[in-house]
Amino acid sequence: MRKEKGFTLIELLIVVAIIGIIAAIAIPNLLNAIDRGKQKRTMADMRSIGTAIESYAVDNNFYPKNMANVGSAGITTHVSPIYMKTVPTTDGWQNVWDIDSTATGAEYTISSTAKDGAAGTNNGGTTNNFDCDIVFANGQFFQWPQGTQT
Repeated sequence: MRKEKGFTLIELLIVVAIIGIIAAIAIPNLLNAIDRGKQKRTMADMRSIGTAIESYAVDNNFYPKNMANVGSAGITTHVSPIYMKTVPTTDGWQNVWDIDSTATGAEYTISSTAKDGAAGTNNGGTTNNFDCDIVFANGQFFQWPQGTQT
């Protein structure tokens, strides 16, 4: 009688099923972590741009004036390279920034359309969806993802 070495079909099917179950649990958590990382990157970039705009205002006594739906190119002329070496061109989801300011330079707003890329309502406060816009205005977050923000 000859003994064959190897795995039976049942053993192989059990291993494949276990790997499938683990993948079904792990992949959604991984995708969620990736989106949270993009949110945090977006918020860090918004804070950096806001700090550059605030520094500009310290030297000029007003924020950059008459900005309407300008992206990084519109703000770069005001803050780069003096206040910020390179202005990030897009948010974490590769959407262009929406940067606005008043005609008098009294206020500014930096917005990210977040994961969906579509402008939504800005009610302020915390949000709980990756599609909700992130808004940074006049040195602080007006609308931001839920959870502790540092």
